[in-house]
Amino acid sequence: MSKRNPRILKIILYMLLLNSLFLCIYFAFHSSSSSSSPDPHPHHLPSRFHVINNNNNQSSIQKPWPILPSYLPWTPPDNNLPPRSCEGYFGNGFVKRVDFGSTWFRCSYSETLRSSICEGRNLRMDPDRIVMSKGGEKLEEVMGRGEEEELPEFRDGAFEVAEDVSFKRNRRIGGGGLRRLVDDEMLNEYIPEGGIGRHTMRGLVRSIRVVANDDFVCDEWVEEPTLLVTRFEYANMFHTVTDWYSAYVSSRVTGLPNRPHVVFIDGHCTTQLEETWTALFSGIRYAKNFTKPVCFRHAILSPLGYETALFKGLSGEIDCNGESAHNLWLNPDNTKTARLSEFGEMIRSSFGFPVNRHRSTEKPLSSSSPPVHNVLFVRREDYLAHPRHGGKVQSRLINEEEVFESLHQWVASGSTGLTKCGINLVNGLFAHMSMKDQVRAIQDASVIIGAHGAGLTHIVSATPNTTIFEIISVEFRRPHFELIAKWKGLEYHPMHLANSRADPTAVIEKLKEIMKSLGC
Repeated sequence: MSKRNPRILKIILYMLLLNSLFLCIYFAFHSSSSSSSPDPHPHHLPSRFHVINNNNNQSSIQKPWPILPSYLPWTPPDNNLPPRSCEGYFGNGFVKRVDFGSTWFRCSYSETLRSSICEGRNLRMDPDRIVMSKGGEKLEEVMGRGEEEELPEFRDGAFEVAEDVSFKRNRRIGGGGLRRLVDDEMLNEYIPEGGIGRHTMRGLVRSIRVVANDDFVCDEWVEEPTLLVTRFEYANMFHTVTDWYSAYVSSRVTGLPNRPHVVFIDGHCTTQLEETWTALFSGIRYAKNFTKPVCFRHAILSPLGYETALFKGLSGEIDCNGESAHNLWLNPDNTKTARLSEFGEMIRSSFGFPVNRHRSTEKPLSSSSPPVHNVLFVRREDYLAHPRHGGKVQSRLINEEEVFESLHQWVASGSTGLTKCGINLVNGLFAHMSMKDQVRAIQDASVIIGAHGAGLTHIVSATPNTTIFEIISVEFRRPHFELIAKWKGLEYHPMHLANSRADPTAVIEKLKEIMKSLGC
């Protein structure tokens, strides 16, 4: 027995070494390629993606999807999803699929939103056949440029798709060697105008021509999945959030394994909001920045922001309430949604902020000190937004500075009437803050105050248990932020004014009431 012990010991040591080697290989592989791990510094990755030619097999970096507490699967359980369910409005209601012609191009249609997410393989874009300004310039370089110059007009053949030889059907529309992919009847059914005066996605699809495989020649390819996005009110925070959300939904519905690249099919100049586009996705580029035709291995056409529930809910009742993903997983409910919470977590995670814990109050200086809550006052400031803007924003609260100073003095004097907590009043001068700092201010706030304005759209990134306090002048009684708060399950308090001036004392009393409800 004593002679066998050294041999057994050697076998055990060998097996331990072999196991350690396999573990090293496993962790080395997954640390570099896992798509399920959160990216700790997503904004440090390249914001521009590479176009490769036929002699270059390199691939650009794609960001993985982060782990989100409010994430729920995007694959619909069946095709019997109620048309006006909350998942139909905010999630994957795109369950009616249609394939077009003898190509790999298809659209998934939502009966609820009356819009489609379309995608195609081997799609060729010719920038010279898209009439619009170049896009991506600095604002000061294009002052005075008209909006019409920045929106795309598609000539026939602006996009081409290769014919799939596996299809037997070969239906011709029109004459000549090229044929339209989609006729007007199909366009009206799956990409209806829906009251949008200039439906650019519809125009893009209408321009697509089918070409034979032998005639589909590309010198440059984008191998990674790419979203094609047209923005309208691109410098407005609310409308840009609708574009972000549409792009996010399109990515999830099409089952992309990583975050896609984005190509703007518009000629707008750069704005501060591109910081978030870059954080959310793997890279951004303007269509006219391509100097010659380029082919996309997998292109996804993101619906217009006007076609999202965020926008459509302004004119039609969408009776959905925010709920935690955990509760919906245990008890599915067609009248509730966690999708906006998931999206808000996506924004926070994209900037590297933790999403696996709720916001907490600031720690007191000593055990005997009361907890401190951040109260964020979102301000409206003058700034130059776009080439047709004069630099002055329309005032929604004409004595905003007076209200803020009164709040500041009340807090500085010890927040009279509050004994169980303290207040840190944050001056939200968003026009002069980076997008990352704006999102940080939102996630750290227990209460968010502001006059009705696009900056309040940031509440999509607010954490659970955040309270929204909106000051609404008589001229701007619109439901934007009340609805977002409802769809996220946030507590919402409006203060309706008789005109455009708020009584600072009344604002302080209302805030005091809110703080007491938080346990102060």
